[in-house]
Amino acid sequence: MTTQPRLLLGLAAVAVAFAAADTYVVVLALPDMMTSVGIPIDQLQRAAPIVSGFLLGYVAMLPLIGRIADLRGRVPVLVAALVLFAIGSLVTTLAYDMPSLVAGRFLQGVGGGGLVPATLALVADLYPADRRGVPLGVVSAVQELGSVIGPLFGALVLAVADWRAIFLVNLAVGLVLAAAIRASGFGPQPQQNSPPGRGLRPMGAWPDVVGMLLLLVTLVTGSLVFVRPTQMLRDLTWGQLFIPVAPDSWLGDGRWTTPLGAVAVAALLLLLVRCATASRPLVDLPGWGRSMRDADLVGALFLAVALAGVILAFATADPKVQVFSDQGRWYLLGAAVAAVAFVLHLRRAESPLVPRGALRRTPAWGAMLVSFFVGAALIAALIDIPIFARTTVYPQSQLMAALVLVRFLVALPVGAVLGGFLTRTVSAGVVTAVGMTLAAASFGLMSHWGLSSLDNPSANLPLLLGGFGFGLALAPVNAAVLASTEDDVHGLASALVVVARMVGMLVGISALTTVGLRRYYAEQSDLPTAREVCGGKSRCQEFTDLLRVAGIAQEHTVFAGAAVCALVGAVLALLLFRTAATRALRTGDLLRAAG
Repeated sequence: MTTQPRLLLGLAAVAVAFAAADTYVVVLALPDMMTSVGIPIDQLQRAAPIVSGFLLGYVAMLPLIGRIADLRGRVPVLVAALVLFAIGSLVTTLAYDMPSLVAGRFLQGVGGGGLVPATLALVADLYPADRRGVPLGVVSAVQELGSVIGPLFGALVLAVADWRAIFLVNLAVGLVLAAAIRASGFGPQPQQNSPPGRGLRPMGAWPDVVGMLLLLVTLVTGSLVFVRPTQMLRDLTWGQLFIPVAPDSWLGDGRWTTPLGAVAVAALLLLLVRCATASRPLVDLPGWGRSMRDADLVGALFLAVALAGVILAFATADPKVQVFSDQGRWYLLGAAVAAVAFVLHLRRAESPLVPRGALRRTPAWGAMLVSFFVGAALIAALIDIPIFARTTVYPQSQLMAALVLVRFLVALPVGAVLGGFLTRTVSAGVVTAVGMTLAAASFGLMSHWGLSSLDNPSANLPLLLGGFGFGLALAPVNAAVLASTEDDVHGLASALVVVARMVGMLVGISALTTVGLRRYYAEQSDLPTAREVCGGKSRCQEFTDLLRVAGIAQEHTVFAGAAVCALVGAVLALLLFRTAATRALRTGDLLRAAG
């Protein structure tokens, strides 16, 4: 392979890592983000849309983006995803209320999520099935490395600047990576014959000056509407541009009904018309429209609604008291209706989102099932290890509790690279099963942790073992699905594996936390009252320690449940990946096949 494709894959991997880092950096910035849009810090549940909005964008649109990557090509989708991520970062930076903040996070989710299937499919385009293990491992490694860098990057920025600086950096990096990937000038061609105009605008073509001017006007006026600089508001002349025509409109505080807001909206509409009608537009809207239609937009919307219902049912729940939110039953009912409509549509559509027979091979659909249980087990580590640390040795320091998780996360990239390397010579099912068995063993050790266990260096063993085990399983799952599907559905198949993992995370954390809470309440009911323990006082250290022990019992139950999920994933991988052709054939294998 030449240097240019290697460079392209490297840039795509860096983009995936950066988007992954953004997922975790918000954990530290969330309190400041809440305050900036008027949400009290003690009402954390009201901030749920900030997180669920990103998840909706990340998961719900993945199948459509993956399918478009199959039809239009990997490079255009990578560039478009990065541009969307950058636009979402800009909107988040300028956000002035909850709707604008959620909208920005949603766009970030769509862009960040779209990078993953396009990059995995790019690996399949550049490498034969028996050589994909290592590059898939590297992509998985850099993605998990982002989860390590994210909190550290967020802490560094927050130490010297406002939370908005995080998303300004996202904006700059997203645009730079988009330009670099676009300038690479390389990319596998779409898998189907494409009408003229469906690719990127040719390098060196004369830019759409009118479109660029309209874009500039939209960005400048839109940014002023978002920010509303104090000096301009107080100026007698410029201030008139910020006076709303309808202050109490459905658009919120009326800032979009001001003269300046009207200019921004008009410029945006003219830009869209220009992109839809120009011979060489700034953005090829007709081409993207055809791509979405060819990818089965209707089917993708049915699936998106189904996934959105599942996400909202679980992501908006208060895990302290419920499996899913108060409206969860309605969300799940809507998801079920949309899922039925999606299945019926697949049967009737001429060119469905999931082509008929695309996932007929056992390892193809099996990878999604295994990925679901990988996600269900992994989320227990990501959420409950810091909770355990806060409950026991770091009750006053969220940062120190998060750093305990870093010990788990640093082993993930190492396992991912080794897992990809082993997939070349060992069955994908065996490598996945070994990794998930190691993860289960680590959870078994965690389920015996005590109040002071994290102070002991021996606590590093289950943390490193668990991270290494999960990393070991990542590349073989992706290798199995890519080896068991046709080239023209690799983007879609990769997207569905990611979706399965994310849904597994949501369902897993809700179910495991609920089971753990039942254990907590059972332990708490057996405790003596505070006055009995404290000699008539309402509170004392001895009673606090008893409550902490009950909290530890809850986490032990969660870790035990995660171990079961990991073992189920291991068994399924052994059974379902047996026919996945991911290994390089050795001389003996070739002779036996010839005989």
